[in-house]
Amino acid sequence: MEEMLYALDNLVQHGHVRYIGVSNWAAWQIAKALGISERLGLARFASLQAYYTIAGRDLERELVPMMQSEGVGLMVWSPLAGGLLSGKYGRDGQSETGGRRLEFDFPPVEKERAFDCVDVMRTIAESKGVSVAQIALAWLLHQKVVTSVIIGAKRVDQLDDNIAATGIRLSEDELKQLDAVSALRANIRAGCWSGRGNIVVISSHSNNPPFPGGAPLTGAFFPALLTKFDPPL
Repeated sequence: MEEMLYALDNLVQHGHVRYIGVSNWAAWQIAKALGISERLGLARFASLQAYYTIAGRDLERELVPMMQSEGVGLMVWSPLAGGLLSGKYGRDGQSETGGRRLEFDFPPVEKERAFDCVDVMRTIAESKGVSVAQIALAWLLHQKVVTSVIIGAKRVDQLDDNIAATGIRLSEDELKQLDAVSALRANIRAGCWSGRGNIVVISSHSNNPPFPGGAPLTGAFFPALLTKFDPPL
């Protein structure tokens, strides 16, 4: 990775590029690269290009917190999930006007969840007199980590429709509605506590019973954490 960063820094120093970025990297890879750049005084990654939509918010688990902490911007590709969030597809996956999704089902999306998002976006779109696609794009533009959105219109009218999304302002209530239908499910992992399941802490640092009615701990004990979590969703 050091060799790559030296090469990219050389391009910046010679004025061939202004900023450098990566596409589809994991959080640990970006964090490692940023650490190397800081240690060696090299140009650092300024942006990540990745898939992110209202129906696909997995980046929020690891990448978004890291990017906000490190000042890395997000360039979104496939902001309409290959057209699925445009509102032209029914829950059966069919579209009267055709579309790429009918022949190439990408990027992967949890369909029912996506259509639930479309239903809410359609209600908001109708109240504003705009398209569902514009609401999907506007939601992205309201996310602090997003610096730009890469659109892939095939026709001029689609391009005009997409560009108009930059002028849409979503109210706090509308954002709450969209967040309610699209928020990530709880991701319970070892070392994390979400208020569900059972947890018992056994520690040698105290003679207090670990639970009401229990006997004080005596003797030499190594600290231990026994957990029982619900199955992953």
